[in-house]
Amino acid sequence: MAREIVLDTETTGFEPQMGHKLVELACLEIEDYLPTGRSFHVYIDPERDMPPEAEKVHGLSAAFLRGKPKFRDKEIHQDFLDFVGDAPIIAHNATFDRTFVNYELQGLGLTPLHEDRWIDTLAIARKKFPGMHNSLDALCKRFKISLSDREKHGALIDARLLAGVYLELKGGRALTLELTTHAMAAQAVAVAKAGSYGARPRPLPFRSTDAERELHASFIRNVVKSDELWKKHGL
Repeated sequence: MAREIVLDTETTGFEPQMGHKLVELACLEIEDYLPTGRSFHVYIDPERDMPPEAEKVHGLSAAFLRGKPKFRDKEIHQDFLDFVGDAPIIAHNATFDRTFVNYELQGLGLTPLHEDRWIDTLAIARKKFPGMHNSLDALCKRFKISLSDREKHGALIDARLLAGVYLELKGGRALTLELTTHAMAAQAVAVAKAGSYGARPRPLPFRSTDAERELHASFIRNVVKSDELWKKHGL
C-alpha cells in the first residue's frame, strides 16, 4: 500500500535563520489516499517571545507554549522521525514547512528530510488552476470542504483539511469510487480464494433434539388437538 504523510506546521514567523521557531507540528498518515486514523501532533516551546502578528494567525501565546516540550527533546524529534519514516511528505507551500523542519533537524546534527520526498500541493494546485487563488482556504472552498471547525490556523486541523484537498487534487470522487471498486474486487477475490459455500442441503437437517420434537408432538396432540397444518408441510 502507498503510505504518505500529510504535514503542517505553525511557527513564530517566516525565517528560521532569523530566530523564528516551530510551535506546532502535525502529521496525518494516509494509505492509498485514505486517512488511516494515525497521527502525530505536538505543541513546541519555542523558547522565545511570540510576535503578535503570528499569534493572530494561530492563537498560540508564549504563555500557552511555555513548558511544552522542546524540539530538541528526543521524544519530539525522534518520535516525529519514527512516525514519518521513509514516506513521501505532503505539505501546502512545502518549502516553508521543509525549511523549518530541516533547520531544526540540522541544528541537532540530524539528516534533513530530502527535498525529493516532499509533495507540494500548492504547486499541484497552481498547475491545475493557473491564475486562481490557491491558498488552503481557497482550495477548501473550491472543493466544498467545510471550514466550520476552524476559527484560527492550527497545524492539526490544517493537516486534516489538506488531506481532503490532496484527495481532490488527485481525482476526488472519481478516485474514491476507483478505490472503493478496487477494494470490493479485492474482497471478492479473497472470498473466492477462501472457497465458496457448498450447495444447501435439502431437506435441511433438524436442529432440535429427539426429546424436543417429542414434547412438540405431545403439545399438538393434547393442546392444539389438530396436526393438519404440520402434516401439510410434512412435519
